[in-house]
Amino acid sequence: MPMLLDFLYDQLFTSLPIPQTSFSGQTIIVTGSNVGLGLEAARHFTRLAAAKVILAVRSLEKGEAAKKSIEESTQRTGVVEVWQLDLSSYESVKQFAKRAEGLSRLDAIVENAGIATHTYRVLEDNEATITTNVVSTFLLALMILPKLRETASKFNVTPHLVIVSSEVHAFTSFSEKSSANIFKTLNDKETANMRDRYNVSKLLEVFYTRELAARTKANKKSDVIINFVNPGLCHSELAREAGWGLYILKLLLARTTEYGSRTLVNAVEAGQESHGQYMSNCTPSRVAPLVTSAEGVKAQKQVWEELSAKLEKIQPGIMQNV
Repeated sequence: MPMLLDFLYDQLFTSLPIPQTSFSGQTIIVTGSNVGLGLEAARHFTRLAAAKVILAVRSLEKGEAAKKSIEESTQRTGVVEVWQLDLSSYESVKQFAKRAEGLSRLDAIVENAGIATHTYRVLEDNEATITTNVVSTFLLALMILPKLRETASKFNVTPHLVIVSSEVHAFTSFSEKSSANIFKTLNDKETANMRDRYNVSKLLEVFYTRELAARTKANKKSDVIINFVNPGLCHSELAREAGWGLYILKLLLARTTEYGSRTLVNAVEAGQESHGQYMSNCTPSRVAPLVTSAEGVKAQKQVWEELSAKLEKIQPGIMQNV
């Protein structure tokens, strides 16, 4: 109940600052940036003097349209690039990360891309939401980490790895947490609760990001700030399959995509105090009570072990990047 009241207050009364920090000279990747929050965040980065803004998108045609929109609104050309990235394909993620290795520097990646669906289907070796929002998201994150660290060392800066999460991580009981194998249970078509699946995927992001941040700090590899951000309920194409309830809720409460995108930019601006933190309304905030409960701590460790094993199988040696 407290999280729900916080949500209503945040949507109705919280004011978010317009980003003003200069990103001069920086190279920033934003995934899922042909529409919605990603597009508006990329627009802000371009407006704020970034040297290179990479739109990581599934459709190159839509990416080019987004690039044109950004160039027209900011009057800056030669900044935005469109790169293909399809999170439904592990090979696409690998190719994208390999391409990013060739950049002269990489100051931030904002992992915004994701899906929300009520339809069960399999992509790669998981239900589609889990593959896209969780497995591929962290496959990319861990493959990109070495480039971020290289940038930190070479340019004496503090790069950022930002995972776009959501307050909906608090809106699931996560019944799968008691399973001997969480990901196997999530893949069971017979028991899959697809109406809860997006919420669960966001909770898994919270678990893995918290553990990743803690482990990089413990390994003295915290020269990259890792945080996760809640943009709030925003108008976007993400919830195309949602019912009338969410549609009405969005009409009453939703932020514009530009307004919500300010939180993504803020997460890239944030300092060391944000490492491992849940950024909501542009400030470090509390996660759902489940996350810090005894069963949540246990689930976080289990999610870490299971997902790390998956990632190691997909890309042998990847866990050495932690």
